[in-house]
Amino acid sequence: MFKNILVPLDGSLLAEVALPAAAFLSEKFQASITLVHIIEKNAPREIHGQSHLTDAAQAAAYLKIISDQRFAKDLHIDCHVHTTEVDNVAESIVQHTGEFDHDLIVMCSHGRGRALHLMLGNMAQKVISMGAIPVLIVRPGDAEDIRAFSCSTVLVPLDGVPDHEQALPVAKELARACPAAIRLAMVVPRFGSLSGQMTITSRFLPGTISRMLDLTVRNAEVYLKSLAEKLISEGFTAGASVRRGDPADNIFAIAVELHADVIVLATHGKSGMDAFWAGSVAHKVCSRCSIPILLIPVERVNTIQA
Repeated sequence: MFKNILVPLDGSLLAEVALPAAAFLSEKFQASITLVHIIEKNAPREIHGQSHLTDAAQAAAYLKIISDQRFAKDLHIDCHVHTTEVDNVAESIVQHTGEFDHDLIVMCSHGRGRALHLMLGNMAQKVISMGAIPVLIVRPGDAEDIRAFSCSTVLVPLDGVPDHEQALPVAKELARACPAAIRLAMVVPRFGSLSGQMTITSRFLPGTISRMLDLTVRNAEVYLKSLAEKLISEGFTAGASVRRGDPADNIFAIAVELHADVIVLATHGKSGMDAFWAGSVAHKVCSRCSIPILLIPVERVNTIQA
């Protein structure tokens, strides 16, 4: 499934947090890797507390060191420095996926405080909002250290919307390659944890909305049980759970309880203020969760076969 992986690096140790995941997946899928550094116009002198690479020759030398030291010798690694200065690094990353025919971006993301992060987004979420290929977002450890990456449990949050089921083919391919168990989850909001348009509706029809949510729980149990049974019939280890409450908080809680290694989540790619006003669950999960998240743009997944 994944044959060409793009890893954007800016020269900081924080960005290198993405490297173990890229190396792991490249070995499992026999995929090539492109390490890319993009020269930013009017770049700050420091990034993440370290010197920002703004010289093309230094950037090329840095990528070569990373290629030699951080990946197995039998992997195909390309290094590319985009020497033309750009204003929009996220847009340039997306453009490179088309130029080099990549089908996965692996990059680090870091929070800046929940409220500010939620409203403004970050580089990784901007990339997913602009692009049409999956993005694996990896977080540093508590001390901003580089974590080892493995994949024995894949969590797939669903909400009954057909578009979001498009995460399943990717989760299945990932589970086959690793191999890994697939755990399905659905979180039905309580009356007090509604978001977006439903918040407004609940003010005018509280009784109706409460009954609708109770019915949704029963439907969710039937829905996930059917999907899990189908996965088991296809040879996967699978299970499902339904929770009540805030979707983003509960998805994170379920991932921790299951010791999930990756969350696979289909998204329409909302970012920044658009996601804030829409109550985007994917955006909130990215903002709060420390577990790697594989975001699948729904427009892209239509071409992937299970």
